[in-house]
Amino acid sequence: MECYRIKNWSDYNKSLIQRGSITFWFSEEAISKWHSTSHTGEKGRPQTYSDDAILSALLIRTVYHLPLRALQGFLHSLVILLGIPISVPCYSQICRRSKDLGKALTKISKRQPSDIVFDSTGLKVYGEGEWKVRQHGISKRRTWRKFHIGMDPDSGEIIVAELTSNGAGSGDGEVARKLMKKVPRRVKRVFGDGAYDGIEFRQAVDNARAEAIIPPARDAVVHEDTIDPSIKKRNDAIQEIAGLGGDDSARKLWKVLKDYHRRSLVETTMYRIKQLTGANLKSREWKRQRTESYVKCLTINMMTKLGMPKGKWVEAA
Repeated sequence: MECYRIKNWSDYNKSLIQRGSITFWFSEEAISKWHSTSHTGEKGRPQTYSDDAILSALLIRTVYHLPLRALQGFLHSLVILLGIPISVPCYSQICRRSKDLGKALTKISKRQPSDIVFDSTGLKVYGEGEWKVRQHGISKRRTWRKFHIGMDPDSGEIIVAELTSNGAGSGDGEVARKLMKKVPRRVKRVFGDGAYDGIEFRQAVDNARAEAIIPPARDAVVHEDTIDPSIKKRNDAIQEIAGLGGDDSARKLWKVLKDYHRRSLVETTMYRIKQLTGANLKSREWKRQRTESYVKCLTINMMTKLGMPKGKWVEAA
């Protein structure tokens, strides 16, 4: 019997401690760029605080799970304790500025991965808790947003992300097809589960000169007389599974041969997002919700860079 043993426990333990350090989230770089020096050329009073200042405040809010008013008090205390000669934006300024901050946060990571894994999950906006739903059922006031990410399975960093409604136009393949436009050109393999087994998404992957590692549906059939290379590659996958036996064991073997198990790493990332930053959205307005979802990704990426566990499977004692 095998067990998974972490090899870098000492370094990983230090990174876990560093995640809670206020000096890490309130760095010298953030302080140096705190006040705005840009001129918009528009009428009215110029902005006092830079986008970096608002982003730093939102990062701290996400890490420590603070309401906006408590965030203002927390920042004020930090400035006093650290003796920093800067002022602190009020909670209404942070709320107002976050509305348009999402435009500048579309670039979540600078990493150039060779593989990328797509997946989605739900983030609750408002509604009853799990206990009330279990006891009395779901009511109409239970609202969710759908959160889509593409992550690098090697580093664990989130590369691209998007927040959509839970209605029409929020299908996994449809959103991932749009996100492919933001994916770095170095990507050679794109992983996704059966929800991404759509022709348009496969075409987007093929146009990016990457290989789609997506298991076709169990009842999938070969499309004859086609010149579309993405459909041909899907046909190849269907025929490969059939050649291996066509049953569940054949599908499992095909996934092993295609290195498909790497896709499960995105499930870990989704768990980390919800566990570390919360499974809900605090904001009620759409643009602020998008900003909040991007800040969640930036928070997770910063924690990831601090250190991640590295281990291997060994024989149990």
